[in-house]
Amino acid sequence: MPVFTTNRTVLFGDCDPAGVIYTPRVGHFIVEAVLEFQAWLLGGPAARSILAMGIQPPAKALSVVFIAPLTWDEQIELAVSCAAIGETSFTCEVLARRLDGGPVFSGTLTQVCVSPHSRRPVAIPTALCQALQGAGLPDPSDSMTWRSHDHAPR
Repeated sequence: MPVFTTNRTVLFGDCDPAGVIYTPRVGHFIVEAVLEFQAWLLGGPAARSILAMGIQPPAKALSVVFIAPLTWDEQIELAVSCAAIGETSFTCEVLARRLDGGPVFSGTLTQVCVSPHSRRPVAIPTALCQALQGAGLPDPSDSMTWRSHDHAPR
């Protein structure tokens, strides 16, 4: 099963005065990786594609597990997949590792589908559900399941 990957470089501005990545930046990395994953799945900008389905997808939960510190100028790969699909919400999993393979953090982002009019949860649109259903975790031994995109330093 295919999984989406994206690479990025930890920038000086991503770090705290001690020189390690500032904790909230990891949450930002997760959200950005999930948006890129959704854009890849939907064939266009994630926010516009999802809004065109008649829903808004606010975050319901964000979770991070730190495995190893990251410092300025390190490059990481973030692998994104769909971990769970409910009636009104879905969860994406992000696994980050250094380019040498060493894990650095993992995280999940759960988004809930909300009506823009009532601001209440609604069913996941069929097109979004179908796209997410085909995006589960890969077989890590199969290198052909990985698709990469690079982030230039910003």
